[in-house]
Amino acid sequence: MKLLAELIVGLQHGWPYRLALGFFAAYPIVTSILWITTSMFFLRRWERAGARDDDAADDTALPTVTVLIPAHNEAEVIAGTLEAACRIDYPRYEVVVVDDGSTDDTSARVQPFLAGRGVRLVQKKVNEGKALALNDAWPLCRGEVVLTLDADAAPDPLILRRLAPHFRSARVAAVTGNPRVRNFDTFMARLQAIEFSSIVSLLRRSQRVWGRIVTVSGVVAAFRRSAVADVGGFSPNMPTEDIELTWKLQKRFYDVRYEARAIVWMTVPTSLRGLYRQRLRWARGLMQVFHKHADVALHWKYRRMWPMFVESALSIVWALCFVVLTGIWVASYAIGVPPVGASPIPNLWGMTIGTLCLLQLLVGTLVDRQYDRGILRYYAYAVWYPLVYWMFLSLTTVLSLNWLFRRPVAAAVRWNTQRSGSAA
Repeated sequence: MKLLAELIVGLQHGWPYRLALGFFAAYPIVTSILWITTSMFFLRRWERAGARDDDAADDTALPTVTVLIPAHNEAEVIAGTLEAACRIDYPRYEVVVVDDGSTDDTSARVQPFLAGRGVRLVQKKVNEGKALALNDAWPLCRGEVVLTLDADAAPDPLILRRLAPHFRSARVAAVTGNPRVRNFDTFMARLQAIEFSSIVSLLRRSQRVWGRIVTVSGVVAAFRRSAVADVGGFSPNMPTEDIELTWKLQKRFYDVRYEARAIVWMTVPTSLRGLYRQRLRWARGLMQVFHKHADVALHWKYRRMWPMFVESALSIVWALCFVVLTGIWVASYAIGVPPVGASPIPNLWGMTIGTLCLLQLLVGTLVDRQYDRGILRYYAYAVWYPLVYWMFLSLTTVLSLNWLFRRPVAAAVRWNTQRSGSAA
């Protein structure tokens, strides 16, 4: 025990520990300030300007769109999604559902929509995963632009009028929308509602200002059909095909954008187990993308991708610091030695980090309030975000680090849809 105590104390007086401690404190402060300021620039430069452009939009100049919905065992929710998709206000669009080897009544629930409502069904007999379902349906789409939706998402009627005008620029290959949480029945769901406003939404606004976006949202994203074909389509062997496709498009110098006014209502995991499985998959997917596209950091021609690459890499390092430092502090308290740089009573650094985190959460909530009127009532849950959610997300990141060194498998990643709060 004495040797362990000496090791823990000595560790906390070395320069690696102090370097990690300084980075752990500085990273959330710098990023909060950066995200808030750049997202405000986006709000003024593009978000408000986009509303004025929409008022002057000419329907005849808008592209034909295919709304593509991949589904696997989604009998519980697919009818609601199709009802919302059929209410979209847009002059020329079709809806295509890809049933990827479902073993439930998914196809039967789609049948009533096939007659006279512009809906088509592609029925696959074998579950081959979301990426292959999208790839198989891609040549069958009639639209110049393809909007992909999750089978449990409800798009806003104006979603295509928000997304389609971006494709007037020939360089635009993808535009991701603004997913909003619609199920608030548990503590975890309410935390995610705050997260999507104050972390995901603000970060995508900031990344748009930087020039490159880490990922389009798998829940809602519109693609130029020819651009996706140009980069070889979705990658079946990647756990997060949306992240990987985003990087492939930007490595071919296509433009990927974020449209905050393109709203879709989604269902999030309501249990800790469901959220853990989802975030573990997301973290593993990002690690695999880093492994596959490590050359982004090495070539000058990819320099416009460097900001998002560096920010993503630093977020992984910060998560590792968070978990390791917390482990050291717990061990230090366990042996009765006050840890260096940690205190149960918030100090200057802790108060600064906490204040800026809450400010960022408030700014994100206020900005997205125009799209989600009820979001402000859940701001009280923001206090739990730095206390609970940071550690939870950091753990999933650290547990996925070994995927950073794994070569992607050759086999397709298949999905296993589960509902009732445990969905991944």
